[in-house]
Amino acid sequence: MSITYNPDDPLYADADDVSREIDRVFDICHGCRVCFSLCPSFTDLFNSIDAHDGRVSELTPEERDGVISECYQCKLCALRCPYVPPHEWLLDFPKLMLRAAIQKKNSDPPPFHVRLADSVMSRTDLSGRFATAFSGLVNPVVTSKGGLIRKAMESVSGIASQRLLPPYAKRRFSTWFKRDHVANRTATGNPGREKTDNPMRSVALFPTCFVEYMDPEIGKDLVGVLEHAGASCTLPSGTQCCGAPWLHSGHIEQFRQTAAKNIEALRESATNGAQVIVPQATCAYVMRKDYPELIDSSDARVVADAVREPMEYLIGLRKGNRDLFDSLFPPLQKEGSADGADNDLSIVYHVSCHTQAQGVGLKARDLFGVLGFSVKLVNKCAGIDGTWGYKSKNYALAKKVAQPMKRAIDDAAPREVCGDCHLANYAILEETGLRSVHPIQILARAYGIRSD
Repeated sequence: MSITYNPDDPLYADADDVSREIDRVFDICHGCRVCFSLCPSFTDLFNSIDAHDGRVSELTPEERDGVISECYQCKLCALRCPYVPPHEWLLDFPKLMLRAAIQKKNSDPPPFHVRLADSVMSRTDLSGRFATAFSGLVNPVVTSKGGLIRKAMESVSGIASQRLLPPYAKRRFSTWFKRDHVANRTATGNPGREKTDNPMRSVALFPTCFVEYMDPEIGKDLVGVLEHAGASCTLPSGTQCCGAPWLHSGHIEQFRQTAAKNIEALRESATNGAQVIVPQATCAYVMRKDYPELIDSSDARVVADAVREPMEYLIGLRKGNRDLFDSLFPPLQKEGSADGADNDLSIVYHVSCHTQAQGVGLKARDLFGVLGFSVKLVNKCAGIDGTWGYKSKNYALAKKVAQPMKRAIDDAAPREVCGDCHLANYAILEETGLRSVHPIQILARAYGIRSD
């Protein structure tokens, strides 16, 4: 038996070795059960073990495969588990589930249509470039849930025809940034606030697929807020999708190739002390945690150490110079926002799984609190977690997982909902009919910040 999560280890995809490790981990989980309520994987695992009177070795291949396929890599069990490294048992359930899925894929390759769907779903930049160029034709199809064309797309892409998908923008974020924003700064002789020697004032934007192709308005608000805070924003060339779809479908080598390109594109900025701002929780997690683990290089670690989510970055600025920050973002008064708009400052903040899994705390909640907002947390999974909840085979179960989140938001009767994960935000819209926005957009509106 080998406790390895290194894909280069010869035993990583060895069927017998993986099976023995699964027995070891399942037996520990059976004796602990602290994660019993987290996700369908643990529900089915414990029910199956109980059906065999606690004998883990008697689980059928179908019961094991069910546990593996239901793990959607939210990582929350790794946060709760008392046996993760440096504990001597070295238990890491999500990494083992990924290892098991890769071993099964290698030993028993899935049918062609599944491999095709994984490939299509993972090539987000290719589909994004095409869809934004032809958004007028693509959006009526993409947004027509359950339509005939969506059903045909499901057979190719693997994306559930009933899943609510965001429309594509007519113009990409990078096009706006390079052609409009930078050009406007140059033309007006106003490149932003005066640069300082503080490296935290220099940021490199990693827009993510959602901001780049689907919601560039988030990126515009992000740039506006960051520059209002005194940051100098750059958009390094050569970045692409973070690689999460490749990783979550078990294609390690394609993931590594994608990650290596992003690391190379961001290396210079990170080495020079710039923070890499990532406005999507899943992407931030992958770059922060998976890059240095699966790309064993100093550059990967430098980039990972530089990654920040937007609200995390802003509260770091406040910690560094509270007086300056509070002069730029004075606490809001309940009767209205800085620009006089009506605002009761009450918001619901959805806590995404991958924000929690980064282990840096709930910085959006903390910053909203010091700025005068009244924040109600909804800490329930949206059932998406990367691409898992988008796949047709998981759609029904994903909807079931999302119901506690829906009930919590409905009970809160919110005036405003926000969250750091675009995937979760669209699940919120699908489940509740309420549009959930990125926290940076609430700040931009509250302080009357408009990007040029």
